[in-house]
Amino acid sequence: MISILDEKQKVRQQIKLQKANLSFSEKAKRSLFVLKKVENDIHFQKANTIFAYWSMSDEINTREFVERWSKSKKIFLPVIIGDTLELRQFNGIDSMKKEGRFGILEPQGMLLENWNDIEYAIIPGIAFDVLGNRLGRGKAFYDRILNKLKAKKIGICFDFQLIERVPIEATDIPMDTVFSERFGN
Repeated sequence: MISILDEKQKVRQQIKLQKANLSFSEKAKRSLFVLKKVENDIHFQKANTIFAYWSMSDEINTREFVERWSKSKKIFLPVIIGDTLELRQFNGIDSMKKEGRFGILEPQGMLLENWNDIEYAIIPGIAFDVLGNRLGRGKAFYDRILNKLKAKKIGICFDFQLIERVPIEATDIPMDTVFSERFGN
């Protein structure tokens, strides 16, 4: 019998192969389409304080989105500290520092003190299903944060990352909504 961890690793490998087939320009085009859905979401429009992420090269590209919206909303991004994430305010590309464990630029702005301040959370994942279940990279960084948030949790992904069923464990936190190019609003 295959274990949940083995199932998760199998899905991660399948998605990794599909991501490798996407060109940079195709990822950029698809990312814009997904992020337009976020911008059209009434919950996003009403929110003043957003938890987002500075994208890695294989994720929905959020970089221009974060820069643009940081001019009118407070945007907090994750910073890896040991085995956990803390959230710091994004204050522009010039205030980012390349110190992250995965080589990701990280903000140096104000530390989020109160998790209840976050009104809307934009969350990456390796895979999602239509029930909002999420498969991450396997380090549980986001799961440790998601259970603290009362905010609307939005998973964003490419269409091929939306699968029939994500293998889940009791500690996995589902999204309220998932947006891909064709799925969601």
